[in-house]
Amino acid sequence: MLSSFYRTLLPAVSTALLLLAAGCGEDPRFSTKTQYLGGMYGNAPAGPAHDTVSYWDGDGIEGKPSIKISLGEQRAYFYKSGVLVGVSQLSTGREGLNTPYGHFSIIQKDINHVSSLFGDYVDSAGNVVVPNVDVTKDPKPPGAHFRGTPMPYFMRIVAGTGMHAGYLPGYPASHGCIRMPEFMAENFFKSVSTGTPVTITN
Repeated sequence: MLSSFYRTLLPAVSTALLLLAAGCGEDPRFSTKTQYLGGMYGNAPAGPAHDTVSYWDGDGIEGKPSIKISLGEQRAYFYKSGVLVGVSQLSTGREGLNTPYGHFSIIQKDINHVSSLFGDYVDSAGNVVVPNVDVTKDPKPPGAHFRGTPMPYFMRIVAGTGMHAGYLPGYPASHGCIRMPEFMAENFFKSVSTGTPVTITN
């Protein structure tokens, strides 16, 4: 009878613990404690990379650069004068914050870009008080200040959206930007200039 009671109670306790963990203000899908494709970035733990897609063969090859991005494949293709020289795994905008599709061009490059909208609220010692905030929606706790999410090798294509190094959980997870492994973002960044065409398709 006692074991029957515990068997009945266990699913409810497990569900409550899961909800409690998810309700602490940090979505585990976007946590820096998650292991990501294409190596590790930020404070993610060390571990094996799972990215078997990304590569770069563009060094020493001349030609006009262009980029094609497939949201369905979650991949970016880099061309020089029509010749494919690199492919990158991506994580684009999640549902409700979709990455736009169409024809664009690089309008800004910023190697050390930091988000002015998304990041964490931290205390005076730099400890995270509230993670993964949107400053337009999440109130700032007393005594805390905003620290924007780093977006290294940022290549803006339209207001609020660009390509940059970032987390790659293996599915669309961003606020609309186009995340890629840091080594790929670095290669794309050094190979594009303002005006480089970018085509984004479904």
